[in-house]
Amino acid sequence: MVVMGRIANAHGVRGWVKIQSFTEYLDSLLDYPVWQIAPTEQGPWRAVTVKQAEAHAKFVVAQLPDCPDRTAAEKLRGWLVAVPRSAMPEPDEDQFYWSDLIGLNVVNLAGQALGTVHNLLETGANDVLVVQGDNGEVLIPFVANAVLKVDLAARQIQVDWLLED
Repeated sequence: MVVMGRIANAHGVRGWVKIQSFTEYLDSLLDYPVWQIAPTEQGPWRAVTVKQAEAHAKFVVAQLPDCPDRTAAEKLRGWLVAVPRSAMPEPDEDQFYWSDLIGLNVVNLAGQALGTVHNLLETGANDVLVVQGDNGEVLIPFVANAVLKVDLAARQIQVDWLLED
């Protein structure tokens, strides 16, 4: 599964949910009529055929089956939204799905652990890794001179970045 977002909250009173998208383009999730949802990455995953969905400002809102009202939608808060990897095109060399980067450990050239990738931000000029660690939140531009190596197999990103004292 490729995690594409997280259900952030209920949206309205008719069972719609608000989804924080982890995709580069907010509306990318709309390309998939069937989503997998689960309370954690370990599952259990459940396939849902999306009744309706649309992009709104910073979120995707969707109406899911078996979610008739706000109470049902609120029970899904925090659940992950994913699609099977087989449904997605392979990224080009040196390109990565944001969902593949979230959760990776980030270390600098000195071997210092900076934390794990919590999210990414799109700034227009470049993407930015949001790294959560013992020293709080660190923002690292996802550019070649800062991000030296992404090793998905080792679940690690090596960066040329120092923590401020």
